[in-house]
Amino acid sequence: MADFILKEKTRTFTGEITPPGDKSISHRAIILGSLARGKTRASGFLASRDTLATANAFRSMGVEVEIGAGRVEIAGNGLFGLEAPRKTIDAENSGTTARLLTGVLSAQSFRSTITGDDSLRRRPMSRVTVPLRSMGARISGEGEVLPLHITGSGLRGMDYRSPVASAQVKSAILLAGLYAAGRTSVTEPERTRDHTERMLRYFGVPVEMSGTRVSVSPGVEFSGTELEIPSDISSAAFFIVAALVNPGSEIMVKNVGLNPLRTGVLDILGEMGADISVENRRECCGESVGDLVARHGALRSVRIEGESVSRAIDELPVISVAACFAEGETVISGAGELRVKETDRISAMTGELSKLGAEIRETSDGMIINGTGELRGARCESRGDHRVAMSLAVAATRARGETVIGDAGCVSISFPEFFPLFETLVDPK
Repeated sequence: MADFILKEKTRTFTGEITPPGDKSISHRAIILGSLARGKTRASGFLASRDTLATANAFRSMGVEVEIGAGRVEIAGNGLFGLEAPRKTIDAENSGTTARLLTGVLSAQSFRSTITGDDSLRRRPMSRVTVPLRSMGARISGEGEVLPLHITGSGLRGMDYRSPVASAQVKSAILLAGLYAAGRTSVTEPERTRDHTERMLRYFGVPVEMSGTRVSVSPGVEFSGTELEIPSDISSAAFFIVAALVNPGSEIMVKNVGLNPLRTGVLDILGEMGADISVENRRECCGESVGDLVARHGALRSVRIEGESVSRAIDELPVISVAACFAEGETVISGAGELRVKETDRISAMTGELSKLGAEIRETSDGMIINGTGELRGARCESRGDHRVAMSLAVAATRARGETVIGDAGCVSISFPEFFPLFETLVDPK
């Protein structure tokens, strides 16, 4: 898909949907399934460009990975069973693939190279290479960006205090720690999503957690298992906001992962006055799951800062759309991490929403949005960022006139079926 076109009409969003599986958990299912001994089967798997990059990386190292409709089966060779890849590993657009795999590759007995697309090759890798080198990893390259050349070596455990709150950094170090001599600990400035820790425990690997500190010990072989991957709350957020801002809308989003470190989007929208309820809450494979019901209603402005930012970092683009329809001025601060995603999401959302007539301006680490409740159709650009494209699609549902989103096909990075599913919920009046 090159462009996505949405013409002006009154819409309501109604019905039930089950978004695809959680992208973060899908990545980790392949990684830990590949390092386990024996078969791992996961239902609810998200087959997107990002997760397929992870699957192909492990295939290149001798792991059998079979992907079907909403499922994956991995024949793991054990912690020490990876083979030297015959060619450069391509992480494509996936920062999760690049960073977590760097942790794994640092401990192997072979040399490897990992690269990515133009966008990923501009994203910072020093946040993982610096601590991994402190563990004894031999990593070289031009600057602290991809491609990286990794010569596997014996690692030593360490107690690392991360200057950034990043689940990717934490996970890369913990994965390397599975091979290191001695215990490895990571302490973050604030807690980040803990899917790696939860899945390690589910596979039977001892993990110690205390506050913002997480520790693992080496040499624990583990076996394959059965997994159920819940729907991605980041994907659900687009439909939830669409329902909140379009009058007469009410939807149910089923089987959504409700990891408490991922539900910042629900807390923020709740502070804005959103009518969102959780039904059928349950536990599945170490993760909290439930069904979300979202109904249209009036929204009010809020300040989004501190821990709220890290717990909703991927959802801040679509939250900025909700803020366009909230009464008053919404301020997002402390979100400088948005500038080093697939694109500079602060610049992208302020620039593209401005084209639609939003009263929005960027700051060094966030955005200020004055909710006018009025948008107008225009041509916008996704800037190659899947979350920008989907957020603009939500904004376009309330824009007067026709809206065109350029390069909308980038949604395949995380949500290939977004636009067909989006249209199934639309009830044009």
